[in-house]
Amino acid sequence: MRFAGVRAVLFDLDGTLIDSAPDLGYAADLMRVQRGLPSLPMERYRPLAGAGARGMIQVAFGHGPDHPEFEALRQEFFDNYQACMTRSTRAFDEVPAMLDGLIRQGLAWGVVTNKSERFALPLTAGMPLFATSATVVGGDTTPHPKPHPAPLWEAARRMGVPPEACVYVGDDERDIVAGKAAGMPTVAACYGYLGVQTDVGAWGADAVIENPLDLLNFLQLP
Repeated sequence: MRFAGVRAVLFDLDGTLIDSAPDLGYAADLMRVQRGLPSLPMERYRPLAGAGARGMIQVAFGHGPDHPEFEALRQEFFDNYQACMTRSTRAFDEVPAMLDGLIRQGLAWGVVTNKSERFALPLTAGMPLFATSATVVGGDTTPHPKPHPAPLWEAARRMGVPPEACVYVGDDERDIVAGKAAGMPTVAACYGYLGVQTDVGAWGADAVIENPLDLLNFLQLP
């Protein structure tokens, strides 16, 4: 299978291009330690890294968004994370080689994440990996975050590429929902934070990859 007419590839950020779980977990665990609670192992935080503040607070304190302390904890988490977000975050293995492959094929690429611009813009600006990215669209760049298609349409508009000529790659069901709603072929990335219980096949993605370099098999130009 090969996607035809592709001119650009858009990616989710956390769990797709970068492994930010160590810094997300550190920001939440620091809150526990500062309250005299024992530190938790990173293995507890990693599976919920894709859920951002909501997931990290759930692991650290067992509180969901309906808890009366959740909003204050969320703001504290954001402050902690902003101070450490490039401490240990790195690209997943073979992501740099995959991006180089896209560029060699003459394809543009960009980022569409639900991470707010407060974090997404400085984080990507601070990592050499993103030097060739055509755009970074955050969760608050448009009025609606994913799974709404608006952020993907905005990225395509900025890149001057029709949505149908873009492929969207992500590691969460909302990424596939957003990509399909935007009229883009979709690829589910299984190498990030997905737990063993996740039924990726039920998402309806057009392709599934177990390794970043697998993406190139679907994008080779004639």
